[in-house]
Amino acid sequence: MVSELRNMENTINEDKKWKVLSSEYLIRRPWLTARRDVAQLPDGRINSEYYVLEYPDWVNVIALTEDGHLVMERQYRHALGNTCYELPCGVMEKGETPLQAAQRELLEETGYAGGQWEEWMVLSPNPATSTNLAHSFVARGVKKVSGQNLDATEDIEVYLLEQEYVKELLENNQILQALMAAPLWKFFSSGR
Repeated sequence: MVSELRNMENTINEDKKWKVLSSEYLIRRPWLTARRDVAQLPDGRINSEYYVLEYPDWVNVIALTEDGHLVMERQYRHALGNTCYELPCGVMEKGETPLQAAQRELLEETGYAGGQWEEWMVLSPNPATSTNLAHSFVARGVKKVSGQNLDATEDIEVYLLEQEYVKELLENNQILQALMAAPLWKFFSSGR
């Protein structure tokens, strides 16, 4: 028998929540916290070794200049060993709202600010193993107001790209970061 949850308000819920019997932190660092849980499933089975990564929430921005170009970045990503096109992005700091973090990251990484901001979507990077959310925004009409103010380990090049070119990058698998590809696909499909 196939059943469906048709009420949008009830599709994400805790009806099959596991009971955590114990937790042990394996590492607690500013950019990585990992724990091992022993959890009991609703049917009574025990999962004795379940690993969870705790991260702060992340933000990214689809930023459009006044003439409609997308503010994009290229930076090296060590885990993949590649330099890739990406949206301006970063980690939320304690006490910040997602919008404040997105505006701060756009300014710090690109020198662009202002415009009209809209919350675009919220995604879970990996609900099976990660605790955080990624908040995406669209900022229309941003302007260059300063230079970059990068962290010591950041090496980011800023590009103003035509929307059609960014869409082609997506279609040709040249934007690899899923948390950036998803809001961009939504942006291009929405026709706004």
